[in-house]
Amino acid sequence: MLSQRENELLSQVGPGTPMGELFRRFWLPALLSSELPEPDCAPIRLRLLGENLVAFRDTDGKVGVIDNACPHRRASLFFGRNEECGLRCVYHGWKFDVNGDCVDMPSEPAESNFKDKVKIKAYPAEDFGDCIWIYMGPPELKHDLPQFEWARVPANQRRVSRWIQDCNYMQALEGDLDSTHVSFLHRWMDVEQAMPWDPQQKERRRKTNSGQALLYREGAPRFSVKETDFGMIYGARRPAGDDEYYWRLTNWMLPVYTMPPQPTSWFGHAWVPVDDEHISVVSFNWNPNEPLNTPTANNSGNIELERCQMPFPDGFVIDTWRDVRQATNDYKIDRELQRTGNYTGIGPQRTQDVMVNETQGGVSDRTKEHLGTTDMAIIAARRKLLRLARELQEGIEPVAAMQGDMYHIRAIDVVTSESDIVSVLEKHGDIGVATN
Repeated sequence: MLSQRENELLSQVGPGTPMGELFRRFWLPALLSSELPEPDCAPIRLRLLGENLVAFRDTDGKVGVIDNACPHRRASLFFGRNEECGLRCVYHGWKFDVNGDCVDMPSEPAESNFKDKVKIKAYPAEDFGDCIWIYMGPPELKHDLPQFEWARVPANQRRVSRWIQDCNYMQALEGDLDSTHVSFLHRWMDVEQAMPWDPQQKERRRKTNSGQALLYREGAPRFSVKETDFGMIYGARRPAGDDEYYWRLTNWMLPVYTMPPQPTSWFGHAWVPVDDEHISVVSFNWNPNEPLNTPTANNSGNIELERCQMPFPDGFVIDTWRDVRQATNDYKIDRELQRTGNYTGIGPQRTQDVMVNETQGGVSDRTKEHLGTTDMAIIAARRKLLRLARELQEGIEPVAAMQGDMYHIRAIDVVTSESDIVSVLEKHGDIGVATN
């Protein structure tokens, strides 16, 4: 368990907080590129790391991310006019470009130079891999975008989706650092029911069902953890019979990226903090060799999403996507399905994860936890984040933030005779180095 102070340090991401400052050293995927589909389209409201922002695509196709509040009289710029390479406040006509410079101030006399003295908070933004990435840290420390393989493959070989969850980022991230829960939370009575997609690809289906059966057979895997410059690799080892072991090797990349293994393609998540009690989940699937079978706009594969406006207690509203199964409808739990179909009675696997993440509360009270041996990877990730946040307060910058090419990696699952994670890594590479 953590102390109350440690839990606050781990969870709080707003401006000026140690963890918030650490996250601001990294580029973060904040929106889907499709949410700003064309030049001069409607702006988007977003909240990121506790800051209320507006994003727009200007006449030249460049993306601007600026403070929601106009610096004149604090009216919302979401209602502004997106025109002629700038976002114009409709209150008095002040206009700002993607760099935050005031480029027009029609409410002042023509001879006034006041507009040259006014600037709105603006963050660098880049389109990459069907996402809009934002850097919120010190300008002099801005570095290259992280070169994830999923963002570099052709567009028809990836699928990216986004939605909001009502919990702290760490609760969701820890779910991907917990291979044990797959044996319970995601269990189906019939293995065929667990993986109903992709019926034509029989070899992949055979591997999927075989791995699923091994997960169901052993609910207490042996864990191993290896810290890396980019974050951490952890392995969950289960017996596979005949002196063989089923290994699931998962990556955690700083600060909020996880890549668990999946047989039918590669996939992962970015758990991007909206504020202390909400996250924007960016989910990505990709295949480096061929197009994905069912590419769809903002479809995570097994979660049903709806476009909506989401209000916050301070009155700010964001434009986003949410799971149609929510706490307000008990995640549409089906008790008959729970008796005869799956462990939870909740259909989509991803919604099962959302339920256990959110029902811990906005910020989980980790002072009351009782962690076991299978929580080894979770403990290691918490310690690393806390250490990096404290080191940054002492002036030590995170190495991973400065190396955009550090993320050429994949997760794997494998049946092998090797019983030690070091041997597995030596045999298969550090979780499958990706081709450039």
